[in-house]
Amino acid sequence: MRSEAAANHKGFWARQAQSELRWHKPFSVTLDESRAPNYRWFVDGELNVSWNCLDVHLEERGHKTALTFVGEPGDVRHVSYRELHADVCRFANALSSLGVKQGDRVVIYMPLTAEAIVAMHACARIGAIHSVVFGGFSAMSLKDRIEDAQATVLVTADGGWRAGKVIELKEAADKALSQGCKSIRSVVVLKRTGHEVSMQEGRDLWWHDVIEGQSPVCEPVWVNAEHPLFLLYTSGSTGKPKGIQHSSAGYLLGAKLSSKWVFDLNDEDVFWCTADIGWVTGHSYVAYGPLAAGATVVIYEGGPTTPHPGRFWQIIEQQGVTIFYTAPTAIRALMKLGDDIPARYDLTKLRLLGSVGEPINPEAWMWYHEHIGRRRCPIVDTWWQTETGAIMISPIPGAVATKPGSCTLPLPGIDAAIVDAQGREVQGADAGGFLVIRKPWPAMLRTIWGDNDRYLRTYWETFQNRYYVAGDSAHRDKDGYFWIMGRIDDVLNVAGHRLGTMEIESALVAHPKVAEAAVVGRQHEIKGESVFAYVVLRGELPTGAQAEKFARVLRDWVTEQLGAIARPDDIRFANNLPKTRSGKIMRRLLRAIARNEDITQDLSTLENPSIIDQLRGAESASAVKAPAKPAAARPAAKVAGKPVKKAAKKTVVKAARKTAKQAAKKPARKAVKKPVKKAVKKAARKPAKKRAALRRKK
Repeated sequence: MRSEAAANHKGFWARQAQSELRWHKPFSVTLDESRAPNYRWFVDGELNVSWNCLDVHLEERGHKTALTFVGEPGDVRHVSYRELHADVCRFANALSSLGVKQGDRVVIYMPLTAEAIVAMHACARIGAIHSVVFGGFSAMSLKDRIEDAQATVLVTADGGWRAGKVIELKEAADKALSQGCKSIRSVVVLKRTGHEVSMQEGRDLWWHDVIEGQSPVCEPVWVNAEHPLFLLYTSGSTGKPKGIQHSSAGYLLGAKLSSKWVFDLNDEDVFWCTADIGWVTGHSYVAYGPLAAGATVVIYEGGPTTPHPGRFWQIIEQQGVTIFYTAPTAIRALMKLGDDIPARYDLTKLRLLGSVGEPINPEAWMWYHEHIGRRRCPIVDTWWQTETGAIMISPIPGAVATKPGSCTLPLPGIDAAIVDAQGREVQGADAGGFLVIRKPWPAMLRTIWGDNDRYLRTYWETFQNRYYVAGDSAHRDKDGYFWIMGRIDDVLNVAGHRLGTMEIESALVAHPKVAEAAVVGRQHEIKGESVFAYVVLRGELPTGAQAEKFARVLRDWVTEQLGAIARPDDIRFANNLPKTRSGKIMRRLLRAIARNEDITQDLSTLENPSIIDQLRGAESASAVKAPAKPAAARPAAKVAGKPVKKAAKKTVVKAARKTAKQAAKKPARKAVKKPVKKAVKKAARKPAKKRAALRRKK
């Protein structure tokens, strides 16, 4: 398929759209480039996204389970495709009765329940544009998004369950609406937790009341292929929220195809992506892609360790999950709890594992492979973004050999490259630069809602509108595999050498006593920037002389793995790292703390607010600074501006390459070869003498 796509880019995508999507009016124009880089795909075609995800399955698999909802308190609900279709139609009719019409915006601020998926599809069915706001966001964040979208209806809930507590969604919604949001006419409230909430007469309506008496049939509104399906606001940046606008046909095509290609979905699979629908992963691989492919999808409302640390593995066992897709941050956090916890559960139905959200370090990859996949399951390490709409770079099971830490190769039809600051493609193994996409693809964002100039500035102007700029730095190895180093602003410039924070984090986590690590840069009067590492250990938090001693051990360890240039100047030990409720490390917060800056970002999504004082170096944390004159060591890189050579990564690559040919010939259901696992583990343990000494000290 890659060669076909390379030979005829437009023709390849036209054939995929014709075969994978059901069209009310077929398209005749595949790609309109007249207003590039505002590209438009399948511009004269018409379809409906909800119809393509639900109605197309009713005859053949209407009885099949579409959604399995698991609530944090333990309630479980199975919803068939026929039942989901009826629920969507009832709520679509309810929205129409509230005056919602094609093109209107509806904001969804809900816990991860079946009704949240229903609300998304109900909007799609009548041509309304939905904008899901993550339930962990603050009232102010909700207000900003409602006002930017000029939404007319808000769909929320009395609350949701998270880590044994009620998340007060209706209370936050009321606060947001009290401070503005004049465009909102109606608020629909799902009764989830059952606790008492205020209801404003004339505005607030209970979900169960608005659907009462509504017909389970709703004819879809056929929309143009380019009609906006949804807006999704990126979080974590300062200033006005950035509303990423995705189309109907192109987005659905990318979500469906990548679900089939990357996850090898078949009719018997039970697919669980742990993402909330407030993030793009929850849109593409919960609400749309797997349903368009006819899969059974598991959704879970609560926290991964509530009411016990084995909750994820218990759900996999009880619901017969065959494909599991989660974030490296979650993997590392669960890894820290011990190998014995997943060992208690029957995970034998799993056949494929996935990773999303950030690069996965080799140590976490091996734990995931050994303790969750039980050495049988291939792992697909995926790279993509809110803006790309769907997975862009990933192994295809059975066709592409995996390498721990690499997202491997672009999917068919995706023209990814790495360029230097002048836009020239970099040459040579391990040469790094800007990750760019050179040709448009159907699932790409269309613009930033209400601010096309910002769209052009953010994603295109860097290289004169020639390439889509992802904002990530990367390099390719001699086999052409992509290795993501992190965000461009996460690449440190230490004494003229470019260091990827992910490289240093991987080196730290490769130490047998380290569970998690996050690296940021801070200003240094001589080197420009220095390396500041936050480290979470397996076991007790070290203090005093013990902390200083182990910090020296870790500095030496990083020096051996990457060279002296990557040696951390500061190491701060803590019990946890600051994460959002979706599991992502809040790196901008860590940078602010390391640089002693005021914290200005929105902390409403912070899962563990109490950790901030500890990270600042309070009594409960251990902050250790390197001696003013560290011992000399060999230089780590020879050319300024080039990525540092990665010794640990090289050995991993070398080990994995041994079975590349065999893996490419294996079907997706075949186990990953044990020699790969052994070789990688052996590579990760070099140098042997020092590793052995460290393990004896444990």
